[in-house]
Amino acid sequence: MKQQVAIIRSIGSNLASLKYALDRQDIDYIETENPQKIINSSHVILPGVGSAKKAIETLKKNDLIEVIPFLTQPTLGICLGMQLLMQSSSENDSECLGIIEGNCESFVADSDHPVPHIGWNSLNIDRSTELTKDINDGEYFYFVHGYYVPVVKETIGITEYASLFSSIIEKENIFGTQFHPEKS
Repeated sequence: MKQQVAIIRSIGSNLASLKYALDRQDIDYIETENPQKIINSSHVILPGVGSAKKAIETLKKNDLIEVIPFLTQPTLGICLGMQLLMQSSSENDSECLGIIEGNCESFVADSDHPVPHIGWNSLNIDRSTELTKDINDGEYFYFVHGYYVPVVKETIGITEYASLFSSIIEKENIFGTQFHPEKS
């Protein structure tokens, strides 16, 4: 099978920077919301910036709610895409994909931690896997988010911003990064 990444088109996604990063790595990709093209791809990326509710509505409109949880190829959710892997989000009480147990929560702003969390922050590797083997503990990555996934059993990378949160999750073939690897 030809190696091709399917980038799922969604509301407010970070497509330009993601495509640029894939181009730099000479990785073949398509942008699509077509379920069959996604199923037939070798890898899938679910990017996202914006509202969980609008993103889920877009996925429903394109019949992807029934597809994404059953993908067998490596699938990466980035930022909002990672949050959508959860059961729900406290943002507008949005139901999400339900692949990973738990609820996405909102940061609470204080004088030291404005919301959204924007900028470079370190992560600590909680569990070494194939995904994290080349990441040094304490390495910095770029974040832009107002919601977060608490530490769950699928957490393999943790970052602190007012509280600890999941910066990398992994469940079988499903992966998520709260940070933007394409900008890091």
